[in-house]
Amino acid sequence: MILTIDQESPLTVREQQILYHIARGLSNRGIAARLALSEQTVKVHLANMIAKTGCDNRAALVAYGFETGVLKAR
Repeated sequence: MILTIDQESPLTVREQQILYHIARGLSNRGIAARLALSEQTVKVHLANMIAKTGCDNRAALVAYGFETGVLKAR
């Protein structure tokens, strides 16, 4: 899977990066470690992503990523 940064997406670049790591199966803690963020910052980004997209959970966010082209299968 690859991440395609979409400048037209309602998600920020950082939120798109977090979405990529969610799709790879990382926990909030794992994402925080990879991106040098606090776990709380990751949680805030997730809440913002859910509000922007109307998704209910992480799985729905990943589906949104593929549907919008932010995430692509190799």
